[in-house]
Amino acid sequence: MLNGVIATAVAAGLCTPEDAKVLAGRTDPQIINDSMALTIQCVAIVSNMGCRLHVRNLEVKTLRSQVTILQRLLKESKKKVGEVKEENKRLKALVDSYADDLVIRSTEQSKTTNKLQKQYEKATS
Repeated sequence: MLNGVIATAVAAGLCTPEDAKVLAGRTDPQIINDSMALTIQCVAIVSNMGCRLHVRNLEVKTLRSQVTILQRLLKESKKKVGEVKEENKRLKALVDSYADDLVIRSTEQSKTTNKLQKQYEKATS
């Protein structure tokens, strides 16, 4: 838009025939005032959009930091879950060992009880 001819061609392309009819009846000061009003509106819109983008950028930064924190917490949680699983495996092995030992003792006690029962029956007969 540094070239006046290009700017004029672009501006001409933006005007509809109805716009040309309206502009033809206006004086130069009116056109200048309208042009300034339009320029001010455009600047306000661009400024508003810039503010919105800035706010969105801040929101994105906040969300990124939250994601980073949540990723760290997830990593720590996964590590703890792994530790708990390992502890559960050790406890299960210990319980299984106690259960096996209990079965062996129960079997031995059952044999001993049977022997004592037989001895009692022999003694009482």
